Amino acid sequence: MKTIPANDILEAVAALCVTANHELPADVQAAFEACHAAEEAPAAKEIFRQLLENSKLSRDTNLPLCQDTGLGVFFVEVGEDVKVEGGSLRQAINDGMVKGYQEGYLRKSSCDPFTRKNTGDNSPAIIHFDVVPGDALKITMMAKGGGSENMSRVTMLAPAQGWKGIKEFVVNRVAEAGPNPCPPTIVGVGIGGNFELAALNSKKALMRPLDDRHPDPAIAKLEDELMEAINDLGIGPMGLGGKTTSLGVKILVAPCHLASLPLAVNIQCHSARHKEVTF
Repeated sequence: MKTIPANDILEAVAALCVTANHELPADVQAAFEACHAAEEAPAAKEIFRQLLENSKLSRDTNLPLCQDTGLGVFFVEVGEDVKVEGGSLRQAINDGMVKGYQEGYLRKSSCDPFTRKNTGDNSPAIIHFDVVPGDALKITMMAKGGGSENMSRVTMLAPAQGWKGIKEFVVNRVAEAGPNPCPPTIVGVGIGGNFELAALNSKKALMRPLDDRHPDPAIAKLEDELMEAINDLGIGPMGLGGKTTSLGVKILVAPCHLASLPLAVNIQCHSARHKEVTF
């Protein structure tokens, strides 16, 4: 049994929130550099130059990558042999998120859905728990902005629609979103499960590194097919045209009811901010 002080979790989460909002993941940074070199359209090349400059400025000045520092979304893998001491795990994560957004001078975006009154501290944190074997605790933090989240969708297809229907829905969703999610995007696709699991899996899929090849060759081929179709739309970075509408498409599949074909598309903006810590 591993015992982890709640305060250690709180401090680690606070640091995650600040770091995620100031440092792009290495795979996204590398993708920007590669796309800047590959783009031929002047506007597209210039956008990637600006994105690279913005990334450097954020690191150098300690200012956020984007003014929309998002809601704090957490995926937590809790080992069966982990005990949190001195407080609850959920409270430690929430308090850490509040501390990180406060001390990092990050914009608080959480508000009442009806009155639109801001909660004042970005709470509550959105936390998804998975209980796993072992004595490790892994916390992954995603700062999810409103522009990209607003372009995400869940639908229930008829089983007969199959891959053709899935591909059509995903590509049309990206086309309809156009420049709104601040492309180049990353597209997470949840297929199967049920209504809520498809949505959750579409967001989980966004945690995979851009260079991560799906272990199932058949699914990897479908990701490639979607990626090609999306980039053929020609929306390009910031909607100004070019080769790169999306940096990657990641699919997560789960078994579903024989009468259903759940499908979710979660779009992430170019500022794909996420960090993780393991105890």
